[in-house]
Amino acid sequence: MIPTLNGEARMTLTTLLRRSPRLLTAAALLSIAAIVAPRALWAQAPGGERTGKEVVETVCASCHATGAKGAPKIGDKKAWGKRASQGLSSLTDHALKGIREMPSHGGDLKLTDLEIGRAVAYMVNQSGGNWVEPTSAKDMAAERGARQVVEAQCARCHRKGEGGAPKIGDRNAWRPRLTQGVDALVLSAIRGHGGMPPRGDRADLTDGELRSAILYMYNPAAPAKRAPAGKAAAVPAGMHKVVGGLDIYLGFVPAAKLRSYPEGSVERLMHGGVPRGADQYHANVSVLDRASKAPIRSARVELQIEQPGLSSETKALEPVVINNVASYGHYVTLKPKTNYVVTVRVRSGDNPQPAEARFEHRRY
Repeated sequence: MIPTLNGEARMTLTTLLRRSPRLLTAAALLSIAAIVAPRALWAQAPGGERTGKEVVETVCASCHATGAKGAPKIGDKKAWGKRASQGLSSLTDHALKGIREMPSHGGDLKLTDLEIGRAVAYMVNQSGGNWVEPTSAKDMAAERGARQVVEAQCARCHRKGEGGAPKIGDRNAWRPRLTQGVDALVLSAIRGHGGMPPRGDRADLTDGELRSAILYMYNPAAPAKRAPAGKAAAVPAGMHKVVGGLDIYLGFVPAAKLRSYPEGSVERLMHGGVPRGADQYHANVSVLDRASKAPIRSARVELQIEQPGLSSETKALEPVVINNVASYGHYVTLKPKTNYVVTVRVRSGDNPQPAEARFEHRRY
Protein backbone atom coordinates (compact mmCIF):
# COMPACT_ATOMS: atom_id res chain seq x y z
CA MET A 1 0.00 0.00 0.00
CA ILE A 2 1.48 3.37 -1.08
CA PRO A 3 1.08 6.03 1.64
CA THR A 4 -0.54 9.36 0.81
CA LEU A 5 1.51 12.47 1.50
CA ASN A 6 0.03 14.71 4.15
CA GLY A 7 -0.06 18.50 3.80
CA GLU A 8 3.31 19.06 5.46
CA ALA A 9 5.07 16.53 3.23
CA ARG A 10 3.49 17.92 0.05
CA MET A 11 4.56 21.47 0.99
CA THR A 12 8.15 20.35 1.65
CA LEU A 13 8.37 18.44 -1.63
CA THR A 14 6.84 21.32 -3.65
CA THR A 15 9.28 23.86 -2.16
CA LEU A 16 12.31 21.70 -2.93
CA LEU A 17 11.27 21.00 -6.51
CA ARG A 18 10.47 24.68 -7.16
CA ARG A 19 13.92 25.77 -6.01
CA SER A 20 15.82 23.15 -7.94
CA PRO A 21 15.43 19.46 -8.63
CA ARG A 22 19.09 19.07 -7.76
CA LEU A 23 18.33 20.06 -4.19
CA LEU A 24 16.29 16.87 -3.80
CA THR A 25 19.17 15.07 -2.17
CA ALA A 26 19.13 11.87 -0.15
CA ALA A 27 19.00 13.96 3.02
CA ALA A 28 15.90 15.76 1.77
CA LEU A 29 14.23 12.49 0.85
CA LEU A 30 14.96 11.13 4.31
CA SER A 31 13.39 14.19 5.90
CA ILE A 32 10.24 13.66 3.84
CA ALA A 33 10.22 9.96 4.75
CA ALA A 34 10.37 10.92 8.42
CA ILE A 35 7.17 12.93 7.95
CA VAL A 36 5.38 10.27 5.89
CA ALA A 37 6.46 7.15 7.81
CA PRO A 38 4.50 7.70 11.02
CA ARG A 39 1.27 8.13 9.06
CA ALA A 40 1.96 5.04 6.95
CA LEU A 41 2.67 2.97 10.03
CA TRP A 42 -0.40 4.33 11.77
CA ALA A 43 -2.52 3.05 8.86
CA GLN A 44 -1.34 -0.52 9.46
CA ALA A 45 -2.80 -2.91 12.02
CA PRO A 46 -1.29 -2.83 15.53
CA GLY A 47 2.11 -4.51 15.63
CA GLY A 48 2.84 -3.76 11.96
CA GLU A 49 0.91 -6.78 10.68
CA ARG A 50 -1.84 -6.47 8.11
CA THR A 51 -5.52 -6.40 8.94
CA GLY A 52 -7.82 -9.24 8.00
CA LYS A 53 -9.33 -7.19 5.18
CA GLU A 54 -5.89 -6.44 3.69
CA VAL A 55 -4.86 -10.10 3.77
CA VAL A 56 -8.13 -11.26 2.25
CA GLU A 57 -8.02 -8.70 -0.56
CA THR A 58 -4.40 -9.48 -1.49
CA VAL A 59 -4.28 -13.26 -0.92
CA CYS A 60 -7.46 -15.09 0.08
CA ALA A 61 -9.84 -13.44 -2.39
CA SER A 62 -8.23 -15.25 -5.33
CA CYS A 63 -10.29 -18.31 -4.34
CA HIS A 64 -12.71 -17.23 -1.61
CA ALA A 65 -14.21 -14.32 -3.58
CA THR A 66 -15.67 -16.70 -6.16
CA GLY A 67 -15.61 -20.07 -4.38
CA ALA A 68 -12.92 -21.42 -6.71
CA LYS A 69 -11.48 -24.90 -6.00
CA GLY A 70 -14.23 -25.62 -3.48
CA ALA A 71 -13.26 -22.75 -1.17
CA PRO A 72 -16.18 -21.38 0.88
CA LYS A 73 -17.27 -18.18 -0.86
CA ILE A 74 -17.14 -14.98 1.17
CA GLY A 75 -20.73 -14.05 1.97
CA ASP A 76 -22.03 -17.65 1.91
CA LYS A 77 -23.53 -17.84 5.41
CA LYS A 78 -24.36 -21.54 5.17
CA ALA A 79 -20.87 -22.58 4.09
CA TRP A 80 -19.12 -20.43 6.70
CA GLY A 81 -21.64 -21.21 9.46
CA LYS A 82 -20.55 -24.86 9.58
CA ARG A 83 -16.91 -23.88 9.69
CA ALA A 84 -17.41 -21.15 12.30
CA SER A 85 -18.59 -23.76 14.80
CA GLN A 86 -15.02 -25.10 14.86
CA GLY A 87 -13.69 -21.84 16.34
CA LEU A 88 -10.90 -19.46 15.37
CA SER A 89 -8.01 -21.67 16.55
CA SER A 90 -9.17 -24.66 14.51
CA LEU A 91 -9.90 -22.71 11.32
CA THR A 92 -6.59 -20.86 11.55
CA ASP A 93 -4.79 -24.18 12.00
CA HIS A 94 -6.45 -25.49 8.80
CA ALA A 95 -5.21 -22.44 6.91
CA LEU A 96 -1.69 -22.74 8.33
CA LYS A 97 -1.33 -26.44 7.49
CA GLY A 98 -3.40 -26.42 4.31
CA ILE A 99 -6.57 -28.39 3.69
CA ARG A 100 -7.86 -30.12 0.55
CA GLU A 101 -6.84 -27.87 -2.42
CA MET A 102 -5.75 -24.98 -0.22
CA PRO A 103 -1.95 -24.83 0.26
CA SER A 104 -0.40 -24.04 3.63
CA HIS A 105 -0.51 -20.35 4.57
CA GLY A 106 -2.93 -19.81 1.69
CA GLY A 107 0.04 -20.11 -0.65
CA ASP A 108 1.83 -17.11 0.89
CA LEU A 109 4.46 -18.26 3.38
CA LYS A 110 5.18 -14.65 4.37
CA LEU A 111 1.83 -14.43 6.16
CA THR A 112 2.12 -14.64 9.94
CA ASP A 113 -0.16 -16.79 12.08
CA LEU A 114 -1.80 -13.61 13.38
CA GLU A 115 -2.46 -12.27 9.87
CA ILE A 116 -4.07 -15.56 8.87
CA GLY A 117 -6.20 -15.52 12.03
CA ARG A 118 -7.35 -11.99 11.19
CA ALA A 119 -8.19 -13.03 7.63
CA VAL A 120 -10.26 -15.96 8.90
CA ALA A 121 -12.17 -13.70 11.30
CA TYR A 122 -12.77 -11.14 8.54
CA MET A 123 -14.19 -13.74 6.14
CA VAL A 124 -16.43 -15.20 8.86
CA ASN A 125 -17.72 -11.71 9.68
CA GLN A 126 -18.40 -10.98 6.01
CA SER A 127 -20.44 -14.18 5.95
CA GLY A 128 -22.81 -13.53 8.83
CA GLY A 129 -20.42 -13.93 11.78
CA ASN A 130 -19.79 -11.61 14.69
CA TRP A 131 -16.19 -12.40 15.62
CA VAL A 132 -13.67 -10.07 17.18
CA GLU A 133 -10.59 -9.85 14.93
CA PRO A 134 -7.55 -10.98 16.96
CA THR A 135 -5.12 -8.23 17.93
CA SER A 136 -2.35 -10.53 19.18
CA ALA A 137 -1.28 -14.17 19.09
CA LYS A 138 -2.78 -14.63 22.57
CA ASP A 139 -6.25 -14.18 21.08
CA MET A 140 -5.75 -17.37 19.06
CA ALA A 141 -4.75 -19.60 21.96
CA ALA A 142 -6.39 -22.92 22.72
CA GLU A 143 -10.03 -23.08 23.74
CA ARG A 144 -11.03 -20.78 26.56
CA GLY A 145 -11.80 -22.26 29.95
CA ALA A 146 -15.39 -22.74 31.09
CA ARG A 147 -15.23 -20.09 33.80
CA GLN A 148 -13.63 -17.60 31.39
CA VAL A 149 -16.46 -18.07 28.87
CA VAL A 150 -19.15 -17.82 31.52
CA GLU A 151 -17.72 -14.68 33.14
CA ALA A 152 -17.14 -12.96 29.80
CA GLN A 153 -20.47 -13.77 28.15
CA CYS A 154 -22.98 -16.11 29.80
CA ALA A 155 -23.04 -14.33 33.17
CA ARG A 156 -24.70 -11.29 31.59
CA CYS A 157 -28.02 -13.14 31.80
CA HIS A 158 -27.34 -16.28 33.82
CA ARG A 159 -25.87 -14.56 36.90
CA LYS A 160 -29.19 -12.90 37.81
CA GLY A 161 -31.52 -15.13 35.80
CA GLU A 162 -32.58 -12.39 33.40
CA GLY A 163 -35.22 -13.31 30.84
CA GLY A 164 -35.85 -16.65 32.55
CA ALA A 165 -32.27 -17.85 32.10
CA PRO A 166 -31.37 -20.51 34.72
CA LYS A 167 -29.01 -19.01 37.28
CA ILE A 168 -25.43 -20.19 37.58
CA GLY A 169 -25.26 -22.97 40.16
CA ASP A 170 -29.06 -23.42 40.46
CA ARG A 171 -29.18 -27.17 39.81
CA ASN A 172 -32.95 -27.37 40.25
CA ALA A 173 -33.35 -24.88 37.41
CA TRP A 174 -30.82 -26.66 35.19
CA ARG A 175 -31.98 -30.29 35.69
CA PRO A 176 -35.21 -30.02 33.63
CA ARG A 177 -33.15 -28.59 30.78
CA LEU A 178 -30.74 -31.52 30.95
CA THR A 179 -33.37 -34.27 30.74
CA GLN A 180 -32.58 -34.76 27.04
CA GLY A 181 -28.84 -34.81 27.74
CA VAL A 182 -26.02 -32.31 27.69
CA ASP A 183 -25.61 -32.54 23.93
CA ALA A 184 -29.22 -31.56 23.28
CA LEU A 185 -28.74 -28.49 25.47
CA VAL A 186 -25.50 -27.58 23.66
CA LEU A 187 -27.34 -27.84 20.34
CA SER A 188 -30.05 -25.56 21.73
CA ALA A 189 -27.39 -23.02 22.72
CA ILE A 190 -25.80 -23.23 19.26
CA ARG A 191 -29.11 -22.53 17.53
CA GLY A 192 -30.47 -20.07 20.08
CA HIS A 193 -33.85 -20.31 21.78
CA GLY A 194 -36.31 -18.05 23.58
CA GLY A 195 -34.53 -14.80 24.34
CA MET A 196 -31.06 -16.31 23.90
CA PRO A 197 -29.37 -15.56 20.55
CA PRO A 198 -27.34 -18.29 18.78
CA ARG A 199 -24.12 -19.10 20.67
CA GLY A 200 -25.01 -16.55 23.34
CA ASP A 201 -24.36 -13.79 20.79
CA ARG A 202 -20.68 -14.81 20.46
CA ALA A 203 -20.21 -16.55 17.12
CA ASP A 204 -16.57 -17.39 17.90
CA LEU A 205 -17.51 -19.69 20.79
CA THR A 206 -16.80 -23.28 19.77
CA ASP A 207 -19.12 -26.21 20.47
CA GLY A 208 -16.63 -27.45 23.07
CA GLU A 209 -16.52 -24.08 24.82
CA LEU A 210 -20.34 -23.94 24.94
CA ARG A 211 -20.48 -27.43 26.40
CA SER A 212 -17.90 -26.60 29.07
CA ALA A 213 -19.74 -23.38 29.93
CA ILE A 214 -23.04 -25.23 30.38
CA LEU A 215 -21.47 -27.83 32.67
CA TYR A 216 -19.79 -25.06 34.67
CA MET A 217 -23.08 -23.18 35.13
CA TYR A 218 -24.76 -26.41 36.25
CA ASN A 219 -22.07 -27.02 38.88
CA PRO A 220 -19.48 -24.21 39.30
CA ALA A 221 -17.93 -26.02 42.26
CA ALA A 222 -16.84 -29.00 40.17
CA PRO A 223 -13.06 -28.93 39.56
CA ALA A 224 -12.04 -28.32 35.98
CA LYS A 225 -10.49 -31.43 34.44
CA ARG A 226 -7.33 -30.64 32.53
CA ALA A 227 -4.53 -32.80 31.21
CA PRO A 228 -1.41 -32.62 33.42
CA ALA A 229 1.09 -30.03 32.20
CA GLY A 230 3.87 -31.41 30.05
CA LYS A 231 2.04 -34.66 29.25
CA ALA A 232 0.64 -35.73 25.93
CA ALA A 233 -3.10 -35.74 25.39
CA ALA A 234 -4.90 -38.80 26.71
CA VAL A 235 -5.09 -41.69 24.25
CA PRO A 236 -8.55 -43.28 24.07
CA ALA A 237 -8.95 -46.83 25.25
CA GLY A 238 -10.57 -49.63 23.24
CA MET A 239 -10.28 -51.24 19.83
CA HIS A 240 -8.33 -49.23 17.28
CA LYS A 241 -8.31 -48.83 13.50
CA VAL A 242 -6.58 -46.38 11.14
CA VAL A 243 -8.74 -45.30 8.19
CA GLY A 244 -8.26 -42.39 5.78
CA GLY A 245 -5.86 -40.44 7.99
CA LEU A 246 -8.02 -40.95 11.08
CA ASP A 247 -7.41 -42.90 14.28
CA ILE A 248 -10.76 -44.49 15.22
CA TYR A 249 -11.21 -46.03 18.68
CA LEU A 250 -14.25 -48.08 19.76
CA GLY A 251 -15.20 -49.13 23.28
CA PHE A 252 -18.22 -50.37 25.25
CA VAL A 253 -19.09 -49.67 28.91
CA PRO A 254 -21.95 -51.41 30.78
CA ALA A 255 -24.83 -49.02 31.44
CA ALA A 256 -24.89 -50.24 35.03
CA LYS A 257 -21.44 -48.72 35.57
CA LEU A 258 -22.66 -45.28 34.47
CA ARG A 259 -25.72 -45.65 36.70
CA SER A 260 -23.37 -45.82 39.68
CA TYR A 261 -22.40 -42.16 39.18
CA PRO A 262 -24.08 -39.55 41.46
CA GLU A 263 -27.59 -38.48 40.54
CA GLY A 264 -27.48 -35.32 38.45
CA SER A 265 -23.96 -36.03 37.14
CA VAL A 266 -23.18 -35.65 33.45
CA GLU A 267 -22.65 -39.41 33.13
CA ARG A 268 -26.16 -40.05 34.44
CA LEU A 269 -27.80 -37.36 32.29
CA MET A 270 -26.20 -37.82 28.86
CA HIS A 271 -28.35 -39.21 26.04
CA GLY A 272 -31.48 -38.59 28.13
CA GLY A 273 -30.47 -40.83 31.04
CA VAL A 274 -29.07 -44.32 31.64
CA PRO A 275 -31.33 -47.13 30.32
CA ARG A 276 -32.06 -50.15 32.50
CA GLY A 277 -31.27 -53.72 31.57
CA ALA A 278 -28.26 -56.01 31.74
CA ASP A 279 -27.87 -55.90 27.95
CA GLN A 280 -27.52 -52.10 27.77
CA TYR A 281 -24.05 -50.74 26.97
CA HIS A 282 -22.65 -47.30 26.22
CA ALA A 283 -20.80 -47.34 22.89
CA ASN A 284 -18.03 -44.77 22.67
CA VAL A 285 -16.14 -43.76 19.52
CA SER A 286 -13.14 -41.42 19.56
CA VAL A 287 -11.91 -39.95 16.27
CA LEU A 288 -8.45 -38.35 16.10
CA ASP A 289 -6.50 -36.80 13.26
CA ARG A 290 -3.71 -39.27 12.51
CA ALA A 291 -1.04 -36.58 12.02
CA SER A 292 -1.80 -34.09 14.79
CA LYS A 293 -3.54 -36.49 17.24
CA ALA A 294 -6.15 -33.76 17.75
CA PRO A 295 -9.72 -34.98 18.34
CA ILE A 296 -12.16 -34.41 15.47
CA ARG A 297 -14.98 -32.48 17.14
CA SER A 298 -17.44 -31.68 14.37
CA ALA A 299 -17.87 -35.05 12.65
CA ARG A 300 -21.07 -36.99 12.01
CA VAL A 301 -20.59 -40.49 13.39
CA GLU A 302 -22.87 -43.51 13.17
CA LEU A 303 -22.53 -47.03 14.50
CA GLN A 304 -23.88 -50.18 12.84
CA ILE A 305 -24.06 -53.34 14.97
CA GLU A 306 -24.74 -56.60 13.12
CA GLN A 307 -25.29 -60.21 13.99
CA PRO A 308 -24.39 -61.49 10.52
CA GLY A 309 -27.47 -62.96 8.86
CA LEU A 310 -29.70 -62.28 11.88
CA SER A 311 -30.07 -58.62 12.83
CA SER A 312 -28.68 -55.15 12.23
CA GLU A 313 -29.04 -51.85 14.11
CA THR A 314 -27.69 -48.44 13.05
CA LYS A 315 -27.53 -45.52 15.48
CA ALA A 316 -26.31 -41.93 15.13
CA LEU A 317 -23.84 -41.09 17.91
CA GLU A 318 -23.86 -37.86 19.92
CA PRO A 319 -20.82 -35.75 20.97
CA VAL A 320 -19.62 -36.61 24.49
CA VAL A 321 -16.48 -36.18 26.63
CA ILE A 322 -15.06 -39.38 28.16
CA ASN A 323 -11.80 -39.37 30.14
CA ASN A 324 -11.06 -35.81 28.98
CA VAL A 325 -11.25 -36.88 25.32
CA ALA A 326 -13.91 -35.44 23.01
CA SER A 327 -15.74 -38.36 21.43
CA TYR A 328 -19.12 -39.69 20.30
CA GLY A 329 -21.47 -42.11 22.01
CA HIS A 330 -24.90 -43.60 22.64
CA TYR A 331 -26.52 -46.61 24.25
CA VAL A 332 -26.82 -49.92 22.38
CA THR A 333 -28.00 -53.44 23.15
CA LEU A 334 -25.43 -56.27 23.31
CA LYS A 335 -26.57 -59.80 24.15
CA PRO A 336 -24.30 -62.17 26.09
CA LYS A 337 -22.24 -64.85 24.32
CA THR A 338 -22.88 -63.21 20.96
CA ASN A 339 -20.53 -62.26 18.14
CA TYR A 340 -21.02 -58.88 16.46
CA VAL A 341 -19.60 -57.04 13.47
CA VAL A 342 -19.46 -53.33 14.35
CA THR A 343 -19.00 -50.71 11.62
CA VAL A 344 -18.13 -47.11 12.51
CA ARG A 345 -18.82 -44.49 9.82
CA VAL A 346 -17.27 -41.03 10.19
CA ARG A 347 -18.18 -38.07 8.00
CA SER A 348 -16.15 -34.90 8.52
CA GLY A 349 -15.73 -31.61 6.69
CA ASP A 350 -17.28 -31.39 3.23
CA ASN A 351 -16.42 -34.97 2.22
CA PRO A 352 -19.70 -36.86 1.59
CA GLN A 353 -17.93 -40.23 1.63
CA PRO A 354 -17.55 -41.65 5.14
CA ALA A 355 -14.44 -43.25 6.54
CA GLU A 356 -15.45 -46.78 7.61
CA ALA A 357 -13.81 -48.90 10.28
CA ARG A 358 -15.01 -52.48 10.91
CA PHE A 359 -14.50 -54.26 14.21
CA GLU A 360 -15.35 -57.72 15.50
CA HIS A 361 -16.71 -57.80 19.04
CA ARG A 362 -17.97 -60.54 21.30
CA ARG A 363 -19.81 -60.04 24.55
CA TYR A 364 -19.01 -62.85 26.98
